[in-house]
Amino acid sequence: MMWRAESVGRQIQLELSDLIHRHLKDPRLGYVTVTGVQVSRDLKFARVHVSVMGDGQLRDTSLKTLQRALPFLRRELGRRIRLRNVPELEFRLDESLEQASRIDRLLDDLKS
Repeated sequence: MMWRAESVGRQIQLELSDLIHRHLKDPRLGYVTVTGVQVSRDLKFARVHVSVMGDGQLRDTSLKTLQRALPFLRRELGRRIRLRNVPELEFRLDESLEQASRIDRLLDDLKS
């Protein structure tokens, strides 16, 4: 039944991306990209990986803003996705894009 969790994760990722970009109008929210969602097998918990463009302070405030918007996001997910229970959401900062950028810079420095 793992395919069900993956399918729900993809659906949550698409809907959260839309909700964040179109409906959250908080000026403290930086440019947020939902990079992935891991859903538990029982579909009760979802870990949402997000990437935020900007410095460390903007990342922190963006994560706090997303945490404050959790009730709204869960309610809207419930309206958009047909599930018995909407998973509890946990936002995590995805630093893989930043690490890839850092590696690219190091490789460029080695070339020159």
